[in-house]
Amino acid sequence: MTRFRIGVSLLVVVMVAGVGLRSAGAQDRLSIATGGTGGVYFPYGGAMADLISDNVEDVEVTAEVTAASVDNMILIDSGDADLAFVLGDTAFDALQGNEPFEAPIAGRALATLYNNYTHIVATDDSGVNTVADLRDKRVSTGAPGSGTEVIANRIMEAAGLNPDEDIERESLGAAESAAAVKDGQIDAYFWSGGLPTASVTDLGATPNVGLKLIPHGDLTAGLAEQYGSFYGTATIPGGTYPGQDEDVEVVIVPNILVVHEDFDEALAHDILAAIFEHQADLEAAHPAAADLTLETAVQDSPIPYHPGAIRYYEEQGVAIATPVAAP
Repeated sequence: MTRFRIGVSLLVVVMVAGVGLRSAGAQDRLSIATGGTGGVYFPYGGAMADLISDNVEDVEVTAEVTAASVDNMILIDSGDADLAFVLGDTAFDALQGNEPFEAPIAGRALATLYNNYTHIVATDDSGVNTVADLRDKRVSTGAPGSGTEVIANRIMEAAGLNPDEDIERESLGAAESAAAVKDGQIDAYFWSGGLPTASVTDLGATPNVGLKLIPHGDLTAGLAEQYGSFYGTATIPGGTYPGQDEDVEVVIVPNILVVHEDFDEALAHDILAAIFEHQADLEAAHPAAADLTLETAVQDSPIPYHPGAIRYYEEQGVAIATPVAAP
């Protein structure tokens, strides 16, 4: 947990100028913990911050760059973030107090936003065609404190690799990983994100780089059996990225918009009302926002919904699904 707490401390320094705590009844400044600038969380979260600021009375929201899911749950717990983008498996582990969390964190869902597709990104000349081929390669498993790091370790273990011994590990975010591939510093990297991810698109468009996405959908059943049914399989369609001509079957995990259980109920309700009434603003920021509907927002969450969310969805006549089960 040391590196996670260092990341949190650095973010707190950045956020110290005026970010409110969770006592939402009196606050007018909120923060959304997102992720790195090369992924989907940050542009999506930035658009959401603007939308809420413009459409919820007396509220101003800022999107914060973070290491993503694990750190985001720690920030929710400490009150240094009010809303957060979090991968479903990480949200579940936080609620249960599973590793890497030291104790349970009382996160609650506002909405399931979209699915994160697990990218294993390599190049045509990397010699990597399967997850097993990552053995003895230089591999980035995501930034410390990210959900990408969690799922990268689990996928490699499911394929029979020890992520601490069988690869030369780097811990880079999406943009940094893509740059490292361009510079020949790593052979492959993991990234968990929506479609398309800008940094992967940029890598695929780079001259003399033959982008290759490694399929691994065959590992989903084992992950779901060991960790929970929030893991699923989906296709990254051919043509999603430059040079990627064929469909690729990969592991997916739902993204959850999370608040603390103590978050103000009326404010949670009003935030959801603003999001769904002005969803076109989110779609203009990133295509992944098109996946958000009233029906999908109440599916596939591994953690309970916040009372303000429950009230909003009941008003819309939408039934919330039972939280996704763990083994």
